[in-house]
Amino acid sequence: MSDDMDKNIERINELARKAKTVGLTDEEIDERNELRKKYIEAFRGNLKVQLDSIKFTDEE
Repeated sequence: MSDDMDKNIERINELARKAKTVGLTDEEIDERNELRKKYIEAFRGNLKVQLDSIKFTDEE
């Protein structure tokens, strides 16, 4: 993963811990939602690349 994605994941985890303890402000909730959206888009993109690279072969 890239450094940028690692930082995003770290920040998502920070916000998750804070949400469980003291709660989040509206700005932090918006930030968390945006970071989650970016993470999911990156995950889907990586999965698509992996699936597109699969080559099926016929054993016959």
